[in-house]
Amino acid sequence: MTGKPSLQDRLVAAGFGAGWAIVPHLPKRLTAWAFRTAADRLWRRRGSSVLRLEANLARVKGTSKDDPAIRELSREGMRSYFRYFHEVFRLPSMPKQEIVSRMRATGVQQVYDNLDAGRGVVLALPHMGNWDMAGAWFTAEGHPFTTVAERLRPESLFLRYTAFREGLGMEVLPLTGGDGHTFGTLSQRLRAGGAVALPAERDLTAKGVEVQFFGSATRMPAGPALLAVHTGAALIPAILWFEGDDWGLQFHDEITVPAEGTRAEKVAVVSQALACVFEKGIAEHPQDWHMLQRLWLEDLEPRT
Repeated sequence: MTGKPSLQDRLVAAGFGAGWAIVPHLPKRLTAWAFRTAADRLWRRRGSSVLRLEANLARVKGTSKDDPAIRELSREGMRSYFRYFHEVFRLPSMPKQEIVSRMRATGVQQVYDNLDAGRGVVLALPHMGNWDMAGAWFTAEGHPFTTVAERLRPESLFLRYTAFREGLGMEVLPLTGGDGHTFGTLSQRLRAGGAVALPAERDLTAKGVEVQFFGSATRMPAGPALLAVHTGAALIPAILWFEGDDWGLQFHDEITVPAEGTRAEKVAVVSQALACVFEKGIAEHPQDWHMLQRLWLEDLEPRT
């Protein structure tokens, strides 16, 4: 990356460093209260992130962003979002047995069956619940996997987050700024019978596949569908949410790649099927969908 990090970037990186260094050593009840209080304060300020979350949730619920129910739902959403960060800071010191015992996973046998048979698996998931906790659970169950991470700013924060995830047993590849062979590496892992996990409802490249999502057009990253088409790996959607003090995780049925059509046509069909599964999961747990950015095409600012 080029350019000197801004003061805000440096403060964010310092805050994350302090979180990993300090939060695990403080009483859990105290830190949970602090993160919840911070979420409520940010929610009351009605900044751009909160307003965007409310607009996104209004699309999910099929109502106006001025609906009082959306305002209340956004408060739950901010609390969920801050709970994610609270757990991220505590996760490296959390016993593996606790992670395994508190994860309420369903549908996972199909994942294991494919991996046991030597067939690669692409796990596609939206930004919901605590995806890092799900990753820690999956590796604790004896299944290391490869993922791709957005290039955070500043570089020090990206490196710290990468080290955090690698410490949980994941292999982390950068979305941008790496050796340029990310797709090839993912394909190799899948052809070797490994697992790949990818966030899949927000396109960060402007090269995604257009799909209908809650009644309007958006773009989803092509990667999950393209990897399934290219390698023959099983594409299995996963939905995550918070279930009381524990975590919910549901693996849906494999999305089958069409037998006929061009590669682009197959990727389009598979991506739309994936979007439909995400719709169902997000509609069931809207408070745990952490989408504080613009998503739908009509909401995006023109690219320059």
